[in-house]
Amino acid sequence: MARIGPTLALASIASIASIAPLAGCTASSDSHDGESETETSGNGDGDGDPGDGDGDGDGDGDGDPGDGDSGDGDPGPAPAQVEGCAGASFYEVPADPAARGPWAVGARTVVIEGVTTEIWYPASWGAEAGHEPKTYDIRYALPESEAGKISDDKNPLQVCDCYPELALDEQNGPYPVVVFIHGTASWRSQSLTQMTHWASRGFIVVSSDHVGLWLRDILALACAQPGASQDLSGDTDLVLAALANPVGELEFLAGFVDETRVAISGHSAGGSAASEQTDKPGVRVSIPMAANQAVQPTPTLESSLLLGGLADGVVAYSGTQDGYADSPTPKRLIGIDNAGHLAFSDICELTNADGQDILEVALETGVCGAELAGLLFDCDPSLIDASISGHIINYATTAVLEQSLKCVEGPDLFADFATEMGVAEYQQAL
Repeated sequence: MARIGPTLALASIASIASIAPLAGCTASSDSHDGESETETSGNGDGDGDPGDGDGDGDGDGDGDPGDGDSGDGDPGPAPAQVEGCAGASFYEVPADPAARGPWAVGARTVVIEGVTTEIWYPASWGAEAGHEPKTYDIRYALPESEAGKISDDKNPLQVCDCYPELALDEQNGPYPVVVFIHGTASWRSQSLTQMTHWASRGFIVVSSDHVGLWLRDILALACAQPGASQDLSGDTDLVLAALANPVGELEFLAGFVDETRVAISGHSAGGSAASEQTDKPGVRVSIPMAANQAVQPTPTLESSLLLGGLADGVVAYSGTQDGYADSPTPKRLIGIDNAGHLAFSDICELTNADGQDILEVALETGVCGAELAGLLFDCDPSLIDASISGHIINYATTAVLEQSLKCVEGPDLFADFATEMGVAEYQQAL
């Protein structure tokens, strides 16, 4: 896709809600490589690492994300190994696709030709012992002029079910890849719950901060800052090429990436990109979320899963239904009852110690553009509980990913899916 120049005027932000499903939003701010950002994490170490947070946890050791050093004990014997596609091996995973997998998840922030990218991956058995979970300080995703407005006390840290810089599990693999593309005015860890879930079940998951689409650039429209263009297709090309030849920061993955088995997923504008980018090398699965475009057919595409929320006020669920109708088989459609646009992310659950969500914090501290960015913020407490929608999303996406990318055979995991709590509609054409 060709790059789109910075042609939107400041007044165009008022139309963000209508352009969110489009893959070609324009935005502002210069290209960011993730190394020159102001350090705003709670640890104040000044190293410029975007999103390193302060690693703080509550230390109660019950194993939940945010427990701090919860991996000190003996992990016990590793699970049994099972065979996957073309001789690949994996640890045996729970039969329920919504259940967390056996791997601790490692996380690394890398820069691929100027594109800041996060990689979540299956870690070596027991490698998390003595480590604290990684946290993401999303102030790095604000325009540089705005990040300092939010104090450490007000900052809502995003705690990950993952650990920084763990060793990769080299007893298994090679691992299939899931590329995730965030939505308009978002950032690379927006759907952390889903991405770490996939990694815990044996996938290498990658997500980038997309220049021209991410939060910093969208808010910059209201901050009278320079413009930038976006190239979501080009960003995916860079990431896939780097994974196919992992050197430098990616060298730890060498020999363990199955570049022939790739899924592409995304939310909102990123979901539209996931529908369009099925022609990328190795892509066998497309999983658009809260988008309204048909998945493009290709000779290698094996499965499509389109998900939408019936209460989505940004991308109408009818658009997702239309996209499903025009998509090639095999395909599945899932409509989640009373789910808003952000049900496919962790954004609504991201709060600070005072219980304020990120929009409330931004408005209170005077972050420019917060009022207009709020057009995309549908976090009404009357919407479906995240534990229900998250279960549906993790179940369905993992079932499709494992069937196509890990060659898992077994009973039809969707046989009674239409009766699951929170599922308003389920269709398939296989």
